[in-house]
Order: sequence, then structure tokens, then C-alpha cells
Amino acid sequence: MDSHNTYWQDRAALEWQVELGVTDAILDAPLDRYDLDPAPVKPAPATEPVAPLAIPVIDPVDVARAAADAAVDLPSLAAAVAAYELCEIKRGARNAVFADGQPGARVMIVGEAPGREEDRAGRPFVGQAGQMLDRMLAAIDLGRAHGNKDRAVYITNVMPWRPPSNRTPDADEIAMMLPFLRRHIALADPQIIVLMGNTPCQALLGQKGITTLRGKWTEVSGKPCLPMFHPAYLLRNTAAKREAWTDLLALNVRLKT
Repeated sequence: MDSHNTYWQDRAALEWQVELGVTDAILDAPLDRYDLDPAPVKPAPATEPVAPLAIPVIDPVDVARAAADAAVDLPSLAAAVAAYELCEIKRGARNAVFADGQPGARVMIVGEAPGREEDRAGRPFVGQAGQMLDRMLAAIDLGRAHGNKDRAVYITNVMPWRPPSNRTPDADEIAMMLPFLRRHIALADPQIIVLMGNTPCQALLGQKGITTLRGKWTEVSGKPCLPMFHPAYLLRNTAAKREAWTDLLALNVRLKT
């Protein structure tokens, strides 16, 4: 190409750039920007770490205690128990089994947990073990429907719901229902408490081993308390009925003094 023509082409290009607003030449030689490394990414400005949201921890025992303490009578306590949602056992049960017999009776019997028949009926001790209990009580002229209130009994359980496959409630389940049981005792206000089986002894005495505990008077909530074999145990172990009869006689003597 003619150098004269190149000069005029370059000058025309320069004048065109000046018209566009170019004021300074940056480099003496052309720059191929496609061969350049990409511009480094600037780090984001440092920020204060964001604290995770605090998730409140719910203590089932505290919730149970508050609900139980708010109950002013047995009907409101029964409603509080039925409304309690933090015990997993409840999810597999049909009914809340609260109590049976006569409120204000001199004797309050505390059993372990409902079985299949109790779950269906919504009442404690109505199956074979319940029929055994009724016969035991009748032998010393006691009964849940006795016409003489001095010879009536009031019956409940540690657990108001049937555990799956009638398993024994674990320590956590017993602990969360204990505030309801203690409030139940306070509102029913019996003169004597009978604990039938290991679970009520574990709940109210903090002890297990009914074969050792049975027949030995102790105290619960300031009231005389007698641990006894559960009627279901007597159905499986008929030889233990002799000890059960001894305990019933001791209960009867206590009621007459």
C-alpha cells in the first residue's frame, strides 16, 4: 500500500476519534485485550457473622407442671391431661384414661398404664386385671362403686394412655406425666394411697422392685402409702396371691384405725 495513502487513512481515523471525544493516546502499540487474563475478582467486603436463630427448647416436664398446676379441680385436670401433646404414647392410643371410682374416697389406687380394654373403654382396670382388682377389693368390703363412701375407692394410673404393645413406660415418659399424677393426688385428697406395681413405685417413690417394696408402709405426698402387687402380676403368678391377701388385710386394718 502507498505510504501516502496510509498517512491520510490514519489521519482520518484520528480525526474521527477526536470527534468522538478521545483526548489521550494510552499506548504506543495496539493492545489485544483477548490475550489478557480476566480481571481478578475482588473479595466481598468482610461482614459480621450472622448468629443462627435461637430455637426455644421445650421441656415436656415444665409444660406438664404448668398445665397440672393450673388445674383447679379434677375435671379441669382431666382436660389438661387430654390436651397434653408432648408424650409420644398418646399418638397410638384411642382414649385418655383418667380415673374411675368415687372422687373423695378414702383410698386412691394408682396403677401402671391402661391395657387394650382400658384404652377402648376410657376407664382404668376394666379388663381381666380390673376384674381381679374388683374381687380383691370386695374381699375386704371395698369397691369403686361402693354405696358407703368410707368403703369406696378412687382409681387412676401413672400413664393415661396405653403404651404400644402394653410395654412398660420409660423413665422420660413417667417423668413428664408425674406432675399430673401429683396434682391428681392433691385434688383427690385420699387418706391412703395404694401403689400397684413397679411403675407407680418408680414414679412416686423413686424405687423399683415390687417384690421387695410390697407390704411395707411408706409415705407419698404426706399420706400413708402401701405398695402392692399389680393384679396382672397375680394372674400370671398365682402363688403371689397369699402376699396380696396379707397386704389387703393390712390395708383394711389401717382403714379401721
